[in-house]
Amino acid sequence: MSLLALLLPLALPIAIFLGIYLLGWLRILSEYERGVVFRLGRIVREPVGPGLLVLIAPPVVDRMVKIDLRTIALDVPPQDVITSDNVSIRVNAVVYYRVMDPIKAVTEIENYAFATSQMAQTTLRSVVGQCHLDDLLAKRDKINQQVQTILDDQTEPWGIKVTNVEVKNVDLPETMQRAMAREAEAERERRAKIIAAEGEFQSAQKLTEAADLMEDHPMALQLRYLQTCVEIGVEKNTTIFFPVPIDMLSKMMGGHSNQHQPPGNANQPFNHP
Repeated sequence: MSLLALLLPLALPIAIFLGIYLLGWLRILSEYERGVVFRLGRIVREPVGPGLLVLIAPPVVDRMVKIDLRTIALDVPPQDVITSDNVSIRVNAVVYYRVMDPIKAVTEIENYAFATSQMAQTTLRSVVGQCHLDDLLAKRDKINQQVQTILDDQTEPWGIKVTNVEVKNVDLPETMQRAMAREAEAERERRAKIIAAEGEFQSAQKLTEAADLMEDHPMALQLRYLQTCVEIGVEKNTTIFFPVPIDMLSKMMGGHSNQHQPPGNANQPFNHP
């Protein structure tokens, strides 16, 4: 029996094995993925992809690391922080970042995702610990910008770009919540009193101006008197008003006083004839 006859039954299994092995050389990268190829431990070219990629005898000769270029939302777990005004709080945040340089993300750091998460936690504690509680609650945009700037500077050597940081929740102790509620209530009462006082001041000022105007124009006072009588008469009541001009009343009161006054000077002594 010849050698060919001995190898012929093994040809089909060998062909299937070689086909499967050669298919293992192929890699397919999506539109949002890039591949960093190492050949015998050295980077042979720029990041490859997307599409079909052929490697040489992986993983012995070529080894590829896939990098996702999409924006990643990193949830920073709650951190216990003491603010600069000695208030103990718990704060968490979310960090948005993406890989800008796949080669640096592979060669400069062992695990860029884990490193970015740890850096975000420490930076958040550091920045919040330097702020007052009022600034943290009222100027959250400024805190977000400060954390983003620090994180971006620290992750730039890894090829990471931090695009946005948002502080989500600030948990306060119950005693501090009650104190802030009382403070807010007192502030609202203060504003209400100030608004009421300003209204009284403006009302008094307008009344003073009206009084000055009526003093210069007596007929305005009579018109106002008649208008008041009309408004009272609209209501259903048993009181009847007879409007009398004010100047007539003053004349009647003056005439009545002169009628009872004796002629001559009251202080002049009486002389007998």
